[in-house]
Amino acid sequence: MIRFSLYVIGAGLAGQAAAEAPKVATDIAPVHSLVARVMDGVGSPDLIIPPGASPHSNAMRPSQARALQSADVVFWVGEELTPWMAKPLSALSEDAQLVTLLDTDGTVLYDFRDVTEEGHEEDHHDDHDDHAKHDDHSDHDDHDDHDGHDDHAEDKHESHDDHEEGHSGHDDHGHDHDGIDPHAWLDPENARVWIQVIAESLATADPENAQQYRDNAKAADAELAGLQDEIAADLSGMQARSFITFHDAYQYFEKRFGLETSGSVSLGDASAPGPARLAALQEKVSEDQIVCAFAEPQYDTRLVKTAIEGTGAAIYHLDPIGVALNPGADQYTDLLRALVDGYQACANGS
Repeated sequence: MIRFSLYVIGAGLAGQAAAEAPKVATDIAPVHSLVARVMDGVGSPDLIIPPGASPHSNAMRPSQARALQSADVVFWVGEELTPWMAKPLSALSEDAQLVTLLDTDGTVLYDFRDVTEEGHEEDHHDDHDDHAKHDDHSDHDDHDDHDGHDDHAEDKHESHDDHEEGHSGHDDHGHDHDGIDPHAWLDPENARVWIQVIAESLATADPENAQQYRDNAKAADAELAGLQDEIAADLSGMQARSFITFHDAYQYFEKRFGLETSGSVSLGDASAPGPARLAALQEKVSEDQIVCAFAEPQYDTRLVKTAIEGTGAAIYHLDPIGVALNPGADQYTDLLRALVDGYQACANGS
């Protein structure tokens, strides 16, 4: 979009076209949504990975590759989620700005876990001083000024090739399950931090529209703060419910809102479980008197049904990336509300 401003030339006024808004690209739909919200009224970002595609193994179409290569600013979660993007991103123009959201100061980070095998949740952060966790965000009561995010200082970390929904399998890719869990967008506190980072990055790339970006970020932050309070109230009846998930993608959301899973069919990379893992999960389901099992719309429910066979537990659905949601500025808040709907269905037995 081209905006116009007036400049004084000599004794008169003359119209002069302002610079075009920067070309912006994003990786996944939830990040695209946050960027679209900040860019509202100025421009629209390009989405590289459609919601139904695998973030780990997506093969870019030519139009998506062109959008990435022509971008002035690129926002992505990080190599932990989309390791395949590292190579094309290394070919960006020297003038392009690359923003890795997992590396931004103030981001709450958790290591991969395996509740099913260990019988209890382990975050391992005592052994990883470079992954400082921030569970208490009371300082978000005043979000008007996020310059530098000093109250959320987070040391940078090295990338790990751990990954997201739709992966073809742990063994196929030779990955272990150590390192950072990349599903950080499911904590709305992280979204609030990222919105400020997005606004400041865009303000640097496009000073003319800097105030618009910052105003949009401020409004989005207030909206998320209110939504976060609503979610906490809506999920109060879920905190005593025992449940399992298809894959362990939800710990950021669970920890923010006081939920506790008993396990998952698959680990955080959605790799196919072996017989031993399924047997361990079936034992957990029985021991913990599981009442709900959450499948995901993009995966076959047969493994979930196997895990709860003979227990009377009901199957509901969660979706960590918003496969069925329309991309755009509202997608992120719609995603959170859809998660709440899934958990509430479990809590209400509906």
